[in-house]
Amino acid sequence: MRTAVITLVAGRHRHLLLQQDGLAAGERQPDHYLAVTMGDPAVPALLRGRRPVAETLAVPVPSDGRLPLAAARNAGAAKALAAGADLLVFLDVDCVPGTRLLARYAETATDGALLCGTVAYLPPPQPGGYDLAALHTLAPPHPGRPVPADDEVLGGGNHDLFWSLSFALTARTWRTVGGFCEEYSGYGGEDTDFARLAAARGVELRWVGGAPAHHQHHPVSRPPVEHVDDIVRNASLFHRRWGTWAMEGWLREFADLGLVARATTGDGWRVTAREAAG
Repeated sequence: MRTAVITLVAGRHRHLLLQQDGLAAGERQPDHYLAVTMGDPAVPALLRGRRPVAETLAVPVPSDGRLPLAAARNAGAAKALAAGADLLVFLDVDCVPGTRLLARYAETATDGALLCGTVAYLPPPQPGGYDLAALHTLAPPHPGRPVPADDEVLGGGNHDLFWSLSFALTARTWRTVGGFCEEYSGYGGEDTDFARLAAARGVELRWVGGAPAHHQHHPVSRPPVEHVDDIVRNASLFHRRWGTWAMEGWLREFADLGLVARATTGDGWRVTAREAAG
């Protein structure tokens, strides 16, 4: 099974390099490692001469500056499939794969299934950075998702719990789902939409044990107020497509902060204090 690893890059170069080191230390190596860059021309030189060998693919960022995450994932998948990939593995640039992540995704891959390993959120690194060999000791898997045993696969998963930090699917399953909806741009919603598409097309969500990813620390806002415009726009798009709200918890938290409010007509949301979110 020819395996391609796809990651999206717009900064966070130290995170990308540790991900590459993690892949190099894995039990199974990717046949194709593809870094899809979004407004980040420094990446090809950064990765040159390192292992595993990485190919870069540049996807333009529109004039509004919103990262085209959905379009970039689709472009990466198209490139990998054209090169003969049988299995697509998507890893967030912040995620360092465990030593058996690729092996477990390959072992458990089957048409008609969306595979998700566990993700552990790491504490901030020491001044010298993370010790690759010790990552598995630093944090447990996120408690909001199932944690199967290392040799276990849990079927019948809740598609609403899907996230795009670490997942895999066969080439045929990718074509069944049809890729990510490129109407989404900027932060949030496109992965929830992808999972909803998968469910609608009969693709099962499976939680794969023994395929951990370790999410490197970076500062975040809770709720992510700097993305309020993106979240309102993308949540509204999701509502138009599916009749329910994605990211509704964040919308309610924004409302509590006075950043958004229910629209005066219809069932939508509108930004009320954009300047406060900057």
